[in-house]
Amino acid sequence: MGAHHGHSHGHEHGEHGHHHHAPADFGRAFAIGAALNIAFVVVEAGFGLAAHSVALLADAGHNLSDVLGLLVAWGAATLARRPASGRFTYGLKSSSILAALANGVLLLLAVGAILWEAVRRLADPPPVAAGTLIWVAAAGIVVNTATALLFARGRHGDLNIRGAYLHMTADALVSTGVVIAGIVIAATGWRWVDPAVSLVIVAVILVGTTGLLRDALVMALQAVPRSIDPAAVRALLAGLPGVARVHDLHIWPMSTTENALTAHLVMPGGHPGDAFLSEVQHRLAHDHAIGHTTLQIELADAQPCEPHHH
Repeated sequence: MGAHHGHSHGHEHGEHGHHHHAPADFGRAFAIGAALNIAFVVVEAGFGLAAHSVALLADAGHNLSDVLGLLVAWGAATLARRPASGRFTYGLKSSSILAALANGVLLLLAVGAILWEAVRRLADPPPVAAGTLIWVAAAGIVVNTATALLFARGRHGDLNIRGAYLHMTADALVSTGVVIAGIVIAATGWRWVDPAVSLVIVAVILVGTTGLLRDALVMALQAVPRSIDPAAVRALLAGLPGVARVHDLHIWPMSTTENALTAHLVMPGGHPGDAFLSEVQHRLAHDHAIGHTTLQIELADAQPCEPHHH
């Protein structure tokens, strides 16, 4: 009978700003992170060539995949802020979901490259200039940790930011592994330590990446976000005064930070008025971080357009 849009209420976003971790303020973090990492890739590749260290060259290649990952995430965060248009009625917010997905895939590719290199070199470990290895990798720890910290506070509220954060944390781990390998090689002369350490690092990165990829894939398929309990939302709507039944309830992520909901409420007593709708939207935004609500009020129990299997 009547459809009502939650986002016509400016106050919701103001009051409940803590639910929408706006990607707006990470522009500087992306710029600093990308600049630091590009500079480091150039330095690391140079020293890798000088020290005949395949480990450093491989790490420089991996760091280059990170710069790409950062740029993808940055591009998405920027696109997500673009206003809606006639064709893209939600704006380009969901590009942040695609970027998280792309970041996960980039990480897997980087892991594959490190794995291939490590296995190849376990068979015949080359001599390495351990001193150079230690110093350059130590610089890597500093650069990657600093970059990761730029994204640390956004990692829980935004999957796209979490992708960037994981990428950088993985790198700091890789660099730490290289430092340890360098120290052990310098002390013992065991060349196999270098590829062996990179295998351990691969395992660590894989654990973080699978979680990121799973979450991004689930979001891309428009599943209910993991932070929302659909049963609780349904119970909230069904328990409202005057509501006989709830059907066609859909909850989905519009981006890595914003969620939307549509539902039909069967209310035999008639349309409850705007104050009722406003209150429902307020509660959904506050309790369940759903900022965009559209409710359809029906007087008679019409046949739902989906099999009722809840």
